[in-house]
Amino acid sequence: MKAALLDTDAFLFWIAGGTDLSPAARSFIRKPGNEIWVSLVTAWELAIKSKQGKIKLASPVARFMNQHVESNGFRLMSIELDDVAGVETLPLHHSDPFDRLLITQAANRKLPIVTSDDGIEAYSIKRIW
Repeated sequence: MKAALLDTDAFLFWIAGGTDLSPAARSFIRKPGNEIWVSLVTAWELAIKSKQGKIKLASPVARFMNQHVESNGFRLMSIELDDVAGVETLPLHHSDPFDRLLITQAANRKLPIVTSDDGIEAYSIKRIW
């Protein structure tokens, strides 16, 4: 079994039908037996962007996350103190706070990230795209 962490855009692209994902990303996510993680960082980002009016969710963020994580057979990743503390020592190649925490989570768990953001590769994190 292989595992990967979805970034927020990849999660939303998958929910929307996956057509904005690369063929490699779609194939990895749908492959039986692969363990696909969605972080609480994504819930935090969606909640903030929803409140700011930058995105429109079909339901409140908790219901939205629970519904789509469960219906897709994904796993929800919690945010641990080591994840938050790891952001402090992460080089400043990337300034987005959500991405920085996702990068730290992936590094701490030795997981690749499914993302279109090629800036992730500056951190020696494997990117699936």
